[in-house]
Order: sequence, then C-alpha cells, then structure tokens
Amino acid sequence: MVKILQRITQWIGPYKRRLYLGFVFSFFQSVCIALPIVITAHGLQLMLDDYYGIKTLEVNIIWLLLLFLVLSIVGRFIFSYLKAIVQESIGYEITADHRIKMGHTLKRVSLGFFHKHRIGDINSAVTTDLSFFEMMGIKMVDVVVNGYIMTFTMILFLFFYQPMLAFVAIGGIVASTIFLKLLQHHSRKNASYHQKSQHQLVSATLEYLRGMAVIKNFNQEGIAARNIQEAFQNSKQVNINIQKGFGAFNVGHRMALKLASVLLVFVAAYFVTNEEMVLADMFLIILFSFVMFDSVEPISDATHVLETINRTLDKLESIENTTFIDEEGKDIQLQHHTIQFDQVSFSYDNRPIIQDVSFTIPEGTTTAIVGPSGSGKTTLCNLTARFYDVHKGAILIDGININTIQLNSLLSSISMVFQKVYLFNDTIYNNILFGNPNASKDEVIEAAKKAQCHDFIMSLEYGYNTVLSDGGSSLSGGEKQRISIARAILKNAPIIILDEATASLDPENETLIQTALEKLTQGKTTIIIAHRLATIQKADQIIVLEDGKIAQKGTHDSLLKENGVYRHFINIRQAAENWELTT
Repeated sequence: MVKILQRITQWIGPYKRRLYLGFVFSFFQSVCIALPIVITAHGLQLMLDDYYGIKTLEVNIIWLLLLFLVLSIVGRFIFSYLKAIVQESIGYEITADHRIKMGHTLKRVSLGFFHKHRIGDINSAVTTDLSFFEMMGIKMVDVVVNGYIMTFTMILFLFFYQPMLAFVAIGGIVASTIFLKLLQHHSRKNASYHQKSQHQLVSATLEYLRGMAVIKNFNQEGIAARNIQEAFQNSKQVNINIQKGFGAFNVGHRMALKLASVLLVFVAAYFVTNEEMVLADMFLIILFSFVMFDSVEPISDATHVLETINRTLDKLESIENTTFIDEEGKDIQLQHHTIQFDQVSFSYDNRPIIQDVSFTIPEGTTTAIVGPSGSGKTTLCNLTARFYDVHKGAILIDGININTIQLNSLLSSISMVFQKVYLFNDTIYNNILFGNPNASKDEVIEAAKKAQCHDFIMSLEYGYNTVLSDGGSSLSGGEKQRISIARAILKNAPIIILDEATASLDPENETLIQTALEKLTQGKTTIIIAHRLATIQKADQIIVLEDGKIAQKGTHDSLLKENGVYRHFINIRQAAENWELTT
C-alpha cells in the first residue's frame, strides 16, 4: 500500500506540495480533536480534587479550560477547512492536466496505435479510468495517510499519560495491518479482473449503440444484445467475487481495532485499581478508545480501491508514455511542396500493403491515384500525412524527409477531405471554422459558397448556427461532404489530399462541386483518389496501383493507349456511368 501511495504522490507531480501541506493541517486537526478529551479529563480531575479537598478549583482555571476547549473546537474546523482547500481540488486539477496530456499524446501517435488498442479501451481510459482517479485517488490518500495521522497523534497523547497504553494501541494497529496486507493481496489479484470487466462493459456498450442501425435492419436485437448481456453478467460476477473475499479480511481488520479498544479500557482499569493512574485519566482513555481507531477503520475499503487505482495508473501511463510518431521531429516550415516517394514500402501487421513505390508529384500539379479496392490508395495518402511511418524508403516534401518534421508543421501544409466525413457536435459555422480558427465570418461564408453548401445551410432554421448531431448524422452524406470541402477550402493549405471527396455527392451538384474543387486545387500540389472519370482525366499524372505496386504511370491519354489495368478500369467506369434502364 505504501508503494501505491508513493506512486500516486509522484503521479500528481506539481501538486505534491499542496498534498504535504494538507497532511500538516491534518496533524493539527487531529491535535484539536484530541485536546477537548484531554481538557475534559483534566477538568474532571480538578473537580475531583476540589470535591475531596485536595486542591481548591479556582474560577479563572475554569474559564481558562473553557477557552482552550472552545479554541480546540474552532481550531479543528479551521484546520479541516484548510486541509480541504489545499487537498480536495487536487484530484480534479491533476485529472484535467492528464486529460489534456492524453489528448496531445493521442494526436501525435501513429494510427497503428488505434488498431492495437480498441476505441472502447481508449475511451474508458480517458473517461472512466481518469474519472475514477479524479473521484477516488486523492480521497483514498486522505483516508489512509490522514487516518493514520489521526490515530498516531492520539497514541502520542497516550505515551504522555502511560506508555503501556500506547503500546497496546500500536499492537492493535499492527494486528489490523496484517489483515490489511492479506486484503491487499486479495485486491491485487482481483483488480485486473475488475478493470478488464469494466473495459468489456464499455466496449460492448459502445459496439451495441454504434451498431444499432444494423441491428434493427436485420431484426437481430436478441443476438446483438448477447455480448452486452454477457458483459453485464461478467461484471456482476466479478464484483460479487471481490466482495466475498473482501468481507473476511475487512472483519478481521475491524475486529483487531475493536479488541485493542477494549483492551485499552481493561489496562487503564488495571492501572487505576493499582493506583498507577487517576480516575480522570481512565475516563480520558475510555473516551480515546471510542474514537482513536475510527479514522483507520475505513482503510480496509481504501486498500481495495488503491489496488484498482494502481491498475488504472498502469493503463493510463501506458497511453501517456506511448512513443510519439514525431518524437525527433523539428519545426520546419516548408517553402516548396513537391512530394517524392522514394522506394516506399509499408505493411499492416506484417501484411504488405505498399511495396517499393517510387514517384514524384511536382509542386502545383495534380496526381490521381487509381486502382482496385485494397490496392493501397488510401494508405499512400495516410503515409503522406504521416499518419503512419513508412517501413522502408522515404517520403520527401521540398526535399525534406517528413520523418524529420513535427506533425504540427507537416499537417499545417496539408488539407484532407476524406471519404468518410466526421463532423463535430457543434454548429455548422464552427465545423467549417475548424479548418482555420482565425478566419473571419465572411471567409467562412465564402468557403461555404465555393463548396456549394451555403444555400442548403441558409435553408435550415438556424442557418450557420444549426447545431449538428454527433458525427453530423442529421445531414445527408452529400451535405456532410460539402461542409468538409468548405473546411478544407478555408484552411487553404498548399497540399490537398482528396480521398473519394466527391463519392457522396448527388449528380445535380457534381458539376458545381467539381468546379469548386478545381478552384480549391488550383496552383496547389494535389493528390486525388477517385473513381469518377471527370475527376481523373484532368489530372497531370495518374498512378495506377495494383497489389501495392505501381502497375502504370502517365496521363489519361497516354494510359488509354496501353492495354493495361487503367484502360480496363476506364471501360468498367464508363459502363457503370452510362447505364440505362430497360423495359
């Protein structure tokens, strides 16, 4: 338990000083809690001495004792308040810091990280796990450390009255510690099961909610609910098993403390009968025995929680300590934007996707990448934006290996429009403004007009202030795509990557959007992944991929003259785009 407390203390970093200051306030609070008992016992002894004529009780002594009593009570609440002021908010502050840190970390890791870690697990870490630490981390430190401070402060008072009684109290603490040690072993063994069951619960719930449309479409609510029901049952059973093992050790811990309390009274009575202690001091010991162990009894609950926190920190640190993809990158401002692939190879989980690919995209030209599904088209775009690092070869922009450039510097020069568009749960205006947060309102509207989405936005009740649902699900596919194009237009980056950017557009607006994209890409280095002939045939260069390799390279006209993959592709596309209904 001590190691876990030390780990939490190290984890809170710059807030350690406030935590230690809280311990100091806790000590003085404990002194103020013990003093009224001491003052009461001392006052009782003075009254007994006065009653038996041993010593006259003076009025000023009574007022002095009353003053000390009031001061100790007031002091107790002052130090309790001060402790709360410096300690209580640490959990919230450090959790906010680590959430921001994780956000920066996730922004700078390879996309392969998200393939190795399920989204449900990452979501659980950033939300559930950090919230658990936020609510329980500092609280458990307070329960353990301040609990022992309270008890050992009272033991110091016992040393002053009768050292033997202090040793009896210490014996009770030692006996309870043995049970706590056994409880910690039990909790350590079960903490991983508990955490795993919680992650399964979150993942199963997310999967169920995300797949709701498919579930309803195939009318398979029963089958689809099986995973989430199993996760619920597993979570319930794990918690029951933990509680069953927890009960026995918890009872042993509390019983040791209660027996120590009873033994204190018996020993104090023994000293009184042998005239080694006055009756008033025995009264003090009796009062102490009722309260001195109250603060350490909850430590049995804290022990289990601390083990869970320890596992939680393992997971959080594994994410925070993930190697950045641009860890050794430099802040380089690109002056020119010629892109060169030099013998690039890349694999997903040892499965080759791109193999020895070399080509150059001159600055200010457009290159279309075509090929069958799975040939590596999107992967090339992801490698260009350094979502992944190449395994062999190099990608150079302006003659500079992108592996030496910080992601922020690299991505500031690239605008991407994906086939699968994601819009934030925010206003349409802010979704477009995401491309350039410093843009003016006029610039946002102009970008929307170029992307042919201004008219449909104005037809909405709240116009640009319309708040989109999560992922933009309240809009059609074409509408979402046009907003994403507006976002890219507003960014005005010198390199444009369009990954099937016109795939979801309706035929009525395709010509207008094509014109908008031509304005967007004019004079810029552009990579286009597309299947539509109108998009491909105007490209300055066409790269034809097949099985991760370059099968052909050239212009639309030159490739049509070759009897290869491209001409076959064009024939299929022409047949698909010129189909007719027959009766």
